[in-house]
Amino acid sequence: MLKFEELKVFLDEKADQYNDPEFIDNDPIQIPHRFSLKQDIEIAGFLAATISWGNRKSIINSAEKMLDIMGNSPYDFVMNYSEKELDDIRDQSIHRTFNGEDFSYFISQFNRIYTENNTLENLFKVNDSEINFSHAIERFRTQFLGIEKHRTHKHVSSPYKNSSTKRIIMFLRWMVRKDKRGVDFGIWESINQRNLSIPLDVHTGNISRKLGLITRTQNDWKTVEELDLVIRQFDAEDPAKYDFALFGLGVTKELL
Repeated sequence: MLKFEELKVFLDEKADQYNDPEFIDNDPIQIPHRFSLKQDIEIAGFLAATISWGNRKSIINSAEKMLDIMGNSPYDFVMNYSEKELDDIRDQSIHRTFNGEDFSYFISQFNRIYTENNTLENLFKVNDSEINFSHAIERFRTQFLGIEKHRTHKHVSSPYKNSSTKRIIMFLRWMVRKDKRGVDFGIWESINQRNLSIPLDVHTGNISRKLGLITRTQNDWKTVEELDLVIRQFDAEDPAKYDFALFGLGVTKELL
């Protein structure tokens, strides 16, 4: 097992290696990178992140299908769709269990949110006393999903139910992380990247265990917080950069 300093050097090198614009080509983050308007980036990014499970190529194809349905102008479509367009969407298949009913629900919720806010950033504010996004994600869920039960609620997971909320954490990294590499957007100026966590899934979880970063066997919110403690010792100001290291090591199977 590597010592703390050796592990930090190793992960810093890997983060530096994989935090590169070439990373964009095969990753769902390419979907919001097609836009320059802040709201387009937010909507395209949130939708792409929401369906980010399974094969990356199929995720990108499904996200492209959603963009096509919205005329490749997500914000304009969200604010100006007709009821007939929404009805037509309900019958479509989108991505695995995320179907047309879910997509149309997201569109109507986006419309409501953007009628009251000019950015999703307002819904993810982290209070001074909070060290991660668990409460912010829960506040977002309440505002975005509303109180009326709907099948789509399962697609926006909850840290309060001990979910790792991998897809929202990934979306937050895209929006919040600021560097000059050109991968993450860093367009949310009022939210500090020091509160970001690692999007935890099978791959990043397994790599983290192999490196001795975490001991818990489940990939849940408690494990996200366990990993938080370690990566923030490596870099308190930019902990989420280690997502590139862990993800890259998982994809290349370098540690197998």
